[in-house]
Order: sequence, then C-alpha cells, then structure tokens
Amino acid sequence: QVQLVESGGGLVQAGGSLRLSCAASGSIFVARVMGWYRQAPGKQRELVAIISGGGTMRITRYADSVKGRFTIFKDNDNNSVYLQMNSLKPEETAVYYCSAARLWGTDPEYWGQGTQVTVSS
Repeated sequence: QVQLVESGGGLVQAGGSLRLSCAASGSIFVARVMGWYRQAPGKQRELVAIISGGGTMRITRYADSVKGRFTIFKDNDNNSVYLQMNSLKPEETAVYYCSAARLWGTDPEYWGQGTQVTVSS
C-alpha cells in the first residue's frame, strides 16, 4: 500500500501561483509513476501532470492545457512530488489529487485525499 498526503491548496486570484505538495509513504517502491489529477464540479477527473524516473531518465507528461504554466517535479530523498502552478485560471478551480501508479501508461492505483484549489476571477 502507498499512502499519499497532499497539501498546498487554497484560494488564489487569476494569474497567481500555487505549489502543491504530496508526500508518499508505505510501499513507495511501487509508486514508480507519480502525478497530479484534478476534478472540477460536474466534470470527470483529468490528468494534469505525471512524472517518472530520475536524473537523465526522468520523463514527464502534461495536459496540453497546462503546458508552459505548470511544472511537476519530485524529491526522491523525501518521497515527495510537487506541482508548481503559475498563471492560474478560474476554470482550473478543482480538487487536485496526488496519484501513484506502478507503470507508465497505466491508471493510478493510489490516490491522495485531494486538496482544493480555487482560482478567483
């Protein structure tokens, strides 16, 4: 089992920035792919960004809508993954979930409890 705990959500004005953090514990050796998803009211959960590997072998994937504004990165020493969000838009108001998967290209098997991000216009 992998436990994921998010922090860093909150209220921000449009154009502002937030950094989300996710700390992993438990059987972290299976959490090879970590990432962030979000779910807005009345909408399906969607991928924001995922990351796997380290050093020169690190790979990332972003939703088209956040490319150039969001950055995902991780700290293997602290078993944490972060999402730096810049130039936030009101339509990005959602609950943001940390995720972990065993393999690249598969659906996450583990989820955090979610953290609310509200972007005011």
